[in-house]
Amino acid sequence: MSCFRGNLLTPRSYAPNCPPVCEFTVEFVNKTQAGKSKKGERSRDFFCVVRDAFRVFARNSSSILGSAWAFTIAVLVIMIWAVTGPAFNFSNTWQLIINTGTTIVTFLMVFLIQNTQNRDAKAAHLKLDEIIHAIKGARNELVDLEELSDEDLKKLEEQFQRLRKKAEHNGTQSRKAQSAKSR
Repeated sequence: MSCFRGNLLTPRSYAPNCPPVCEFTVEFVNKTQAGKSKKGERSRDFFCVVRDAFRVFARNSSSILGSAWAFTIAVLVIMIWAVTGPAFNFSNTWQLIINTGTTIVTFLMVFLIQNTQNRDAKAAHLKLDEIIHAIKGARNELVDLEELSDEDLKKLEEQFQRLRKKAEHNGTQSRKAQSAKSR
């Protein structure tokens, strides 16, 4: 009889033929693996917490910084800077203030925008993948198009252009052709 029941140690009463060494060995291995697992969970949890905090911060920041109020405040800051120019004799320091400020803001905004765009793109891809998966007769190989090389994407684009031309030739028009005729 084995000392294992799945990944758990089977009690001695259920496995009387198991040597005692087996139980100790399994118990030691389980404790060691559990210790490694807990260390991995702690570090993974820390990174998950940081990633989730950044995701929430990026989403909230993009909502706030993409608003008309944020734009208005940015315009006011530039106007105040411009109005103070004569007071500082349009000095190099005066120019450096706006250049440094805008550079720092732009640098940080790149990361927020990229994070937001990556999440939006991933969500759109997953939604489209679900639609492709749900539609009977759809080609499932189209699910991971974003992973294809540029050459493969070009071939696929040409294939769809041929399908469109074939459909137009057979009497059904594409939306582009229909909208051109309606003008």
